[in-house]
Amino acid sequence: MTTVLIVVALIVVFVIIVAAVLYLGPGRGSGRTGLKRRFGPEYERVVARHDGDTKAAERELGERVRRHGDLRPEPLSAESREQYVAHWAGLQERFVDAPQEAVAEADQLVARVAAERGYPDGTRYDEQLDALSVHYAHEVDGYRRVHQAASQDGRSASTEELREAMVGARELFERLILARPEESGKHRPGNAGRNRNLSLRPKGSGV
Repeated sequence: MTTVLIVVALIVVFVIIVAAVLYLGPGRGSGRTGLKRRFGPEYERVVARHDGDTKAAERELGERVRRHGDLRPEPLSAESREQYVAHWAGLQERFVDAPQEAVAEADQLVARVAAERGYPDGTRYDEQLDALSVHYAHEVDGYRRVHQAASQDGRSASTEELREAMVGARELFERLILARPEESGKHRPGNAGRNRNLSLRPKGSGV
């Protein structure tokens, strides 16, 4: 009799476990924590855009990971890296006299570097932004802001707003230029631009 009771109890426990797994689905139990950890500030921004609807935000972010999570960025050649760094330094100097033009060109430059690394090209801005958010969640909003400042809607932006957009875009630019492919998605603020051989901030540039 005791053996029968033990077997029945085990069956009941097994049924409960199976039911829980089916209810939660693969990964659902820790999905929210995983997405918040992966996307950081981007998670909060998407939740806010969905008016606090976390399920809708998580569906969107989960779809981004599904589409772009396996992307492995290609490394830049040393020549390309040097050319891009020189180009950005020139834009920072140009910002003093022509901030709007410098910001517009910075937007295009970030898009070009991202495309060369293997992300969707700049003609598909929304898709490129989504892909970048999966790998550079802490820096992607800077690119979003500089793109907005470079658009027709950003023509009324103040010089300080343009400067902030340029600085934000620089964070992603530095990551795209300096990071090796295997470092994608592992960055946290404060680690960008620490390669002593590359200077992205010329003296007197103001940005």
